Amino acid sequence: MQTPLEIRFHEVPKSDWIEQRIREKMADLEKMFPNIISARVVVDADTDKQIQGNNFRIRIFIHVPGKEIVVDRNQKGDPAREDFRYALREAFRAARRELEKYKDRLRGEVKTHVAPPEGRVIRLFRDQGYGFIALDDGREIYFHRNAVVNGAFDRLEVGSRVRVHVAENESPFGPQASTVHLID
Repeated sequence: MQTPLEIRFHEVPKSDWIEQRIREKMADLEKMFPNIISARVVVDADTDKQIQGNNFRIRIFIHVPGKEIVVDRNQKGDPAREDFRYALREAFRAARRELEKYKDRLRGEVKTHVAPPEGRVIRLFRDQGYGFIALDDGREIYFHRNAVVNGAFDRLEVGSRVRVHVAENESPFGPQASTVHLID
């Protein structure tokens, strides 16, 4: 880190043991991501009068190039809030996940969603409420009128271009569309 780790205690007595655990957890994060510029950890007592016992809130602020990662672990109703070790472990796990996502974005490993397949209506049985689509990849898909979104079943014609989400389960007619979007 370019600047020393800052640890603050708010309404919690300062503890060498807590401070040492935080430094160890932060050192682990630095091994994973050495470009951390600075970090601040705030250990707070949750003073919500409706909750009994010692409840901890842990906030972690990590500055990395171009971004500040903030983790705030303070879920109301979580029985683990009274266990400081658990609260600290969960806060640093969340910080690790956020740093991993940040690293993936830096490497260009962002999840991309594949566009659903497209095709043309090849057979339409309007009175029975179903039809078949030939996808551009050659598959033939059955669809029911209930799968056609925005009430567009009545606007479909043989030859209409559609975008299809194929269901995992098959119909008696073979592969089946879970949704069909008419492409205008």
